[in-house]
Amino acid sequence: MSVQTNTMEIGISTFLHANPGNGGVSHAQRLRQAIEEIQLADQVGLDVYAIGEHHRIDYTSASPAVILATAAATTKRIRLSSAVTVLSSDDPVRVYQDFATLDGLTNGRAEIMAGRGSFIESFPLFGYDLKHYEELYEEKLELLLKIRASEKVTWPGGHRPAIDNMGIYPRAQQELLPVWIGTGGSPESAIRAGRLGLPIIFSILGGMPERFAPLVQLYKEAAMKAGHDPSKLQIATHSHGFISDKTQEATERYYSVMAAQMNKIGRERGWHPYSRDTYDAASSLHGALYVGDPEYVAEKIVLLNQNLGLTRFLMYVDFSSLPHRDLLRTIELLGTKVAPIVRKELARQSDSRNA
Repeated sequence: MSVQTNTMEIGISTFLHANPGNGGVSHAQRLRQAIEEIQLADQVGLDVYAIGEHHRIDYTSASPAVILATAAATTKRIRLSSAVTVLSSDDPVRVYQDFATLDGLTNGRAEIMAGRGSFIESFPLFGYDLKHYEELYEEKLELLLKIRASEKVTWPGGHRPAIDNMGIYPRAQQELLPVWIGTGGSPESAIRAGRLGLPIIFSILGGMPERFAPLVQLYKEAAMKAGHDPSKLQIATHSHGFISDKTQEATERYYSVMAAQMNKIGRERGWHPYSRDTYDAASSLHGALYVGDPEYVAEKIVLLNQNLGLTRFLMYVDFSSLPHRDLLRTIELLGTKVAPIVRKELARQSDSRNA
């Protein structure tokens, strides 16, 4: 059963693709571009800019909190988040301190998305054994939430050493620093987030987004069973997108960009080659690729809301082969054209239901 909401935050997610060498975008250049993107997203009225942590040569996002803090002084209202923080291979004390610092710098606009991450490079990089994959995440999420809730922390230890009644500083300006659970579609993750009463974000990169409706239902059922107020639950999605003035132009231009990236990752993971048929299906009204003119993209987001009952939508727009001017134009159109259309339509639907 679909559930509609009449409010939705709209924003950007990115891994800061780079292509160092061969005349491509360097890591340093991509970092400077990110600051320009965050400033523009704030100026055009978007609600969120989120950076996912990665440790590969083709991404520049190893330290999301540092990048976001650099932009803090030149933005006014946009919320700044990780997307995700690879919590399993990090120290929850340092994660909290970094984002509490960001929260103070932004007057309460910082957020954490906690997850396992879509790549595993950080585990050997920081000395963690993948055979502890599940228990690392469980333990460190528990500790992060304990730190968030209490200034003084006592922790028995495990994969991370014990803490004996020590203060964790600085404290976030927000009473409870937002911690989202990021997932690619695991039922266990949906149930965990619901049980803890935490907001959840689903990474929907293919197929039909409506197939995530059962996971949304699992999340809500787990939350209600644990005694959490269902009206306060927050649900978000993250999907690829590209916006231009004309849908056909956007569709044709973005295919080669999307195919190149998906085939690169696909070769690492044993996926089938990314085809034009796959792309066209994803670009259709019911697909998970948000490519087209502002009106078409807005229509797809409204449909997504009808199917999943979202409070937030993040568009992933970043590939190194995409000219930066096109990325900036997508951010501009998402803020100035798409978001107003979506908000107006959701308000109209709400008024119609309440009439």
